[in-house]
Amino acid sequence: MENVVINGLQQGLLYGFMALGVLLTFQILGFPDLTVEGTFPLGAAVTASAVVKGTDPFMAVLLGAAAGGLAGAATGLMHTRLKINNILAGILTTSAIYTVMLRTMGRPNTPLLGQDNFFSQVLGWLGLYENRLSLLELQIATISILLILVLAARLLLGWFLKTDLGLTIRATGNNEKMIRALGVNTDNTKLLTLIIANFLVGLSGALVCQIQGFADVGMGIGVLVAAIASVIVGEMLFGGKNLGMLLTGVILGSVIYRALLALGLRLNLPAEDFKMVTAVLVLLALTLPNFKINGISKIGILAPLRRGLTRNPGVNKQ
Repeated sequence: MENVVINGLQQGLLYGFMALGVLLTFQILGFPDLTVEGTFPLGAAVTASAVVKGTDPFMAVLLGAAAGGLAGAATGLMHTRLKINNILAGILTTSAIYTVMLRTMGRPNTPLLGQDNFFSQVLGWLGLYENRLSLLELQIATISILLILVLAARLLLGWFLKTDLGLTIRATGNNEKMIRALGVNTDNTKLLTLIIANFLVGLSGALVCQIQGFADVGMGIGVLVAAIASVIVGEMLFGGKNLGMLLTGVILGSVIYRALLALGLRLNLPAEDFKMVTAVLVLLALTLPNFKINGISKIGILAPLRRGLTRNPGVNKQ
């Protein structure tokens, strides 16, 4: 069980950045952004290539995140300036990203064996060295770094979405025609949201690459569904009251989702079944709110669950 908790926390926080990005597009803006499946491995590929070429790991992670932001800009420009359907724009960008990754790495994958990584660098700044830490101490230190980073991202995003510009983005997702009638250029708000969201997704891919020690062009397959599952689980269980709880809930949803996968591994569930488990989990999360669950609202911790299951999304209402 200790491994389930540690793996759930570490993987959940790593993918928490991606869940925040998908929340921005999928839930707040109402934009089905398929670019995510390309942005995630792109962040990893750029980071791995930069590290291999001698770039500082911290800067390499920033480059990976920036590459994600550029991919989001490409999708946004195709949709807003060239008037291409949002889904098709995401597919076109993802297709182009595949070539970009192969050109960047020069091959389908890049190992980082023997290379310093972002986490060892941060630990070095704190006077800690990996070879002097036990495995458990190293895992706790890595989780602590990730927790600080993801909380910083959550606070910054929460602050931004309460500014005038952030409120405009939320209003665009809530009623685009109305906000456009008020003189707001909704194309620009969509473009900015896609850049920020994919920056977060690229950051997630860059950090995952640093943890697992390699980048691969196929590591983005299925990540969008997993991110949506994290968003829905987090919103159902924790995000019912306001924007702050929703942002925090999405991160917790990512941790819960990854802990469930780690528990499945612990119970020797075949790895080939995980895609089916993910699909069933998302299907349940999407359909359960349509059914009235009697009785559970009267019991402590289950009350928020029932509120989450029986309400309509209120992301933009605060």
